Amino acid sequence: MGTKLYVGSLPYSTTEQELQELFAQRGSVQSAKVITDRFTGQSRGFGFVEMATAEDAQQAITALNGTPLGERTLVVNEARPQEKRSFSGGGGGGGDRNRW
Repeated sequence: MGTKLYVGSLPYSTTEQELQELFAQRGSVQSAKVITDRFTGQSRGFGFVEMATAEDAQQAITALNGTPLGERTLVVNEARPQEKRSFSGGGGGGGDRNRW
């Protein structure tokens, strides 16, 4: 299994193909994903890249963190594990809705 990297401060116009090509210059890329808004489909300005090895990941962090892309400065670091989300069921109290 590869090493997953968080890539922040992406220009909103960045495509997954462009992200993959940028990181492929630093090592073997297994996947690249730009995160988009669920409703509008617009980029949220960050993504994830999975590098084949920890060495490739470290080279990419060293080479790309703090570098400009478009008019933004990239933030690249090792991704933290995704937190488990609990389903809250939505808006408020619940309770006995038939009490009246």
